[in-house]
Amino acid sequence: QVQLVESGGGLVQAGGSLRLSCAASGRTDVTYAMGWFRQAPGKEREFVAVSSWGGRKTTYADSVKGRFTISRDNAKNTLYLQMNSLKLEDTAVYYCAANLVSNSMVVTTTPRDYDYWGQGTQVTVSS
Repeated sequence: QVQLVESGGGLVQAGGSLRLSCAASGRTDVTYAMGWFRQAPGKEREFVAVSSWGGRKTTYADSVKGRFTISRDNAKNTLYLQMNSLKLEDTAVYYCAANLVSNSMVVTTTPRDYDYWGQGTQVTVSS
């Protein structure tokens, strides 16, 4: 099992910044890509960003490209999402997720491919 705990959410004005963190614990004998997803009220969970195991490969949703940056520190077992120039439409619950992989460069944007999920952290952007 891999446990994931998000933190760093909150209320921010449009144009502001937040940094989310996701601390992983549990199994240390596996490699996994890690991603961020979000879900707004009444909408389906959507992909935001993903990082490969070593962080060398990243992919972003078009809606956040150029504003969000995903990174990870495997020594600290932590995934980050730096969110800049936040917009009202970024308001959602943000989830981190881990996808067990055998290839350190594999990334996926599909929620059902992920094996473990955190509980989520609320991000609210106000005008």
